[in-house]
Amino acid sequence: QGQLVESGGGSVQAGGSLRLSCKASGFRYTIDTYCLAWFRQAPGQERELVAFLDDDDKTTYADSVKGRFTTSKEKAKSTLYLQMNNLKPEDSAVYSCAAALAIPWSTCGQSQTDFGYWGQGTQVTVSS
Repeated sequence: QGQLVESGGGSVQAGGSLRLSCKASGFRYTIDTYCLAWFRQAPGQERELVAFLDDDDKTTYADSVKGRFTTSKEKAKSTLYLQMNNLKPEDSAVYSCAAALAIPWSTCGQSQTDFGYWGQGTQVTVSS
């Protein structure tokens, strides 16, 4: 059974940077056969998609983080990353990574219900 474990969260001042990592283990296939994503959820708010990386390495980002956040993966380490620069207080949230096995000749969905594997989340707090 696949497992995802995030790390790298913490507290930072506005304008600072953090890099989140999401280590995958126990999956049947290598991570490049999965669609991967980062979601975040702030208190009292809906969980939202932050960044998406499909099995062809195409990325999409929420408008609120475009130009500041970058997601990538390292197959050899079975790890997904989220580099977050120029952080703002409104970026404060619990960040979770998610994975879904890519289906040949199909496009991965980007809604929460499309992902069957989730990490436990890591807290990011940005102070002004």
